[in-house]
Amino acid sequence: MRSIKLGNKTMPLPASRLARMGIGIALILGGFLGFLPILGFWMVPLGLIILSVDVPVVRRWRRQASVWIGPRLRARFPWLADHLGFANADSNGETRPYRSRNSPDTPD
Repeated sequence: MRSIKLGNKTMPLPASRLARMGIGIALILGGFLGFLPILGFWMVPLGLIILSVDVPVVRRWRRQASVWIGPRLRARFPWLADHLGFANADSNGETRPYRSRNSPDTPD
């Protein structure tokens, strides 16, 4: 079964490539009708995320967006970056949780 990982959340997708493509395209088309009730513009990025499983160009866009937003999110909202899975990495590549400015520094 295919799934998409967004931060530290995992979203399962249908096993059928045709079903994933259909859902992604339907969400994008529905997003363009976002001015109507129930449908919304939020459907466009969700459709692109679902399509990124099967379409290499969209996968590349998703990865570039993730690489672009990660450092900015860590710089401005480290607690949110930690919650979403964009944790800081030390020189060994191991992630370490965010420590607020008010918390005492404890030696490791």
